[in-house]
Amino acid sequence: MKRQRSSRSSTSRSSTAQRGQVKASGKLRIIGGDFRRRQLPVLDHPGLRPTPDRVRETLFNWLGQHLFGKQVLDLFAGTGALGFESLSRGASSVTFVERDAQVAALISQNIITLGASNGRVISADALTFLGQSSHLADLVFLDPPFHQGLAAPCCSALEAGSWLADDAMIYVETEKSLSPEVPANWQLYRETLAGESAARLYLRKPV
Repeated sequence: MKRQRSSRSSTSRSSTAQRGQVKASGKLRIIGGDFRRRQLPVLDHPGLRPTPDRVRETLFNWLGQHLFGKQVLDLFAGTGALGFESLSRGASSVTFVERDAQVAALISQNIITLGASNGRVISADALTFLGQSSHLADLVFLDPPFHQGLAAPCCSALEAGSWLADDAMIYVETEKSLSPEVPANWQLYRETLAGESAARLYLRKPV
């Protein structure tokens, strides 16, 4: 599944956000599917790192028709680019998990703008969320902030917490220098390098 790594800094809400609207200063372009070419506002926010268009296009080429009718979990959602792209391409539902309240609020606004009633936003820390609840996901986007050691524990929590369908696919985006530890039953399917990022798509095999 855009981002400088998805948001994950904790900042206070502005008075605008408290009134239910978040002021945005950039644009996110959806590149495929029903919402193709739609542009959505995004925040100019510390730590928010959109997945580049080229990497997104590569990722969704990898996924092909796997998205249609699938349940998607977008952890560290940030701009929501990967989740919105999934909704555009036929996912049955997308859950966006984003810790920063302002960033999460704008994802919610963009869901309304698109009329995508099958998207929902959880404003929570991703690791805390994975430890407190569970529902089966067919596809997970895991795009944590760089250099914080979050990829491996999130991968472990996904596997240990009964989050993943038997044939789930998991997209993991990390800093280029990191080869994340993943559960033994995750098989590397595709990978690519772009700029400072390494993008990997795994296939889960039933234990």
